[in-house]
Amino acid sequence: MKGQVSKAVRGELIQAIRERYQLGTRSEKRRILDEFLALTGYHRKHAIRLLTDAHPVREGVYPPRERVYGKAVREALIVLWEASDRVCGKRLKALVPLLINALERHGHLYLDPEVRCRVLAASPATIDRILAPTRAAIGGKLRRRPSTPAIRRNVPVRTFADWKEPKPGFMEADLVAHSGVSMAGSFVHTLVLTDVASGWTECVPLVVRSATLVVEAVARLREVLPFELLGMDVDNGTEFLNECLFTYCNENTIEFTRSRPYHKNDQAWVEQKNGAIVRKIVGYGRIEGLKAAKALMRLYAASRLFVNFFQPSFKLASKTRIGARVTKRYHAPATPCARLMSSESIPDQMKERLKATEVALDPLRLLEEIRTMQEHLAQLVAGEALQVPPHQIADLDQFLNGLSTAWQSGEVRPTHRPPEKPARTWRTREDPFEKDWLTISEWLETEPDRTAKELLQRLQIESPTNYTAGQLRTLQRRVKAWRDAEARRLVFAGNAYVTP
Repeated sequence: MKGQVSKAVRGELIQAIRERYQLGTRSEKRRILDEFLALTGYHRKHAIRLLTDAHPVREGVYPPRERVYGKAVREALIVLWEASDRVCGKRLKALVPLLINALERHGHLYLDPEVRCRVLAASPATIDRILAPTRAAIGGKLRRRPSTPAIRRNVPVRTFADWKEPKPGFMEADLVAHSGVSMAGSFVHTLVLTDVASGWTECVPLVVRSATLVVEAVARLREVLPFELLGMDVDNGTEFLNECLFTYCNENTIEFTRSRPYHKNDQAWVEQKNGAIVRKIVGYGRIEGLKAAKALMRLYAASRLFVNFFQPSFKLASKTRIGARVTKRYHAPATPCARLMSSESIPDQMKERLKATEVALDPLRLLEEIRTMQEHLAQLVAGEALQVPPHQIADLDQFLNGLSTAWQSGEVRPTHRPPEKPARTWRTREDPFEKDWLTISEWLETEPDRTAKELLQRLQIESPTNYTAGQLRTLQRRVKAWRDAEARRLVFAGNAYVTP
C-alpha cells in the first residue's frame, strides 16, 4: 500500500488526522492508527511518532545539509589533480598525501589545516564527484571499456574441459582464411565443422566471409550429416556471433555456445582439423573468386569421404599434470565412421547406410580425384585460367602404378609444391679478387698451408685501398675451391685409377 500512496498525499493525510488522533480516546486512537497504517504501510512505532509530534518534519522535505567539501576543497583537489597529470580518483586518493607533502615542501602549495584534513579524508568516489564538472568542461570524460555486445552476453561459454563425453552431434565450428600472405581484399574462406565425439569433419568453401552464407552452409550440411546436429560451439568472430546464426540455432533447437576470446584450446578439436585436413589438403596459397571456390568445393566433396571413412585419427582419452609434466593418454586410432558405428546414439538404419557407403567407396579413386583437383587448384592460385578437369578418371591403373615411385619426386600434393626456380649459374656481383687471382694462386702453390686471412692481410699490405676486411668470406670460398681442385688433380693424376 505504501508504494501506492505518494509522499505528498501521505503528508496531507498526517496533517488531516493528527489533531483528531491527539484529542481522541484510547480506543479511537487505536482505530485511527490502524486505518493510517493500512493506508501508508508505515511501521506502527513510526506512525505513532508522526501523529504525536506537534511539529513533525514533512515527509520528503529535509533541511539542507551543511556542505562538507566546499569551494576551497574543490580548488585544492583541482590543483592536486592537475599536478598528478589528471589521474583517476582511486589513484589520486593514494597519491594525495605524498603529493601534498611534496608540494608544500617545495613551497608550491599551502593548505589551511581544516581544508587539508578534508582533502585527505575525501574518498575516491567523492574525489571523482567533485572533479566531474572540471573533467566535463575540458571534455575529459572517464573512458569506459566497450560494452559487451548483447549477442555475446546471451551465448554461454564452453571450455575444452566442459565437453566431457558428448554424444555425436555436438560440433565445433571455425573459419580458415585462404588469404595467402596478405589479408587485403576478398578471398575464399573454409567453414570447418568437427564432431567432438567421433571426429567427423565437414568442410564448405565460402566465397566471402558472411553471416548469411554461414547459416546457409550449416543448413545444407545438416542434410548430409550422419547424425542430428545437436550443438554448435563457435569462436567470437562476427561471422558466428550474430543474430542470423543465433536465431537459426534457437529455431532448430541447436545448443549454441562459444569459446573464450584468445583461448584457441577451447576449440582444440576443430583447430586440430584446420591443420590436419584443410591446410594439408589445400595449403596456404591465396584462393579468390567463384571459379576457385567451385574447385575447392569439388576437392572437399572427395576429401570428406576419404578423411571420414579411410583416415584413422587419435582421440584424447585423459590428460594428467604432475608438476610441469603432462601425460596424455589416447584411444586407439579409429576412423570417424568407425566411431559412429560403435556409438549407441546412432540408429541402426544410419549405421547400415554408413556401412553401405564404406563398401561402395574406392579409396584409390577418391585419392586420384583429390590429387587432380589439387593440381587444378594450384594452377588457379598461380594465375593460370584452366578448364575444370572431368569427373571421370581416364586411366586409374596409371595412377596406381605411380604410387610406388611418387615418393621420389618429393611432395606429392600439388598445392604444397614450391614454384620451380631455374638454377642460378651467374654471378650477381663482380669478383673482387679476379685481377689478382694469379698472384694469389702463386702464393698458394708456394705456401699451400697459408690461410685465407693471412693471404688477405698480405693483399692489404700491397694494395691498402683495394681490399677490406669484409671480403674475407669471399676469399675463403675462392681458396677452398682452389684446394678442392688441386686435391682432385693430385688424386686422379696419372694412370693409377684408369680402368684396365
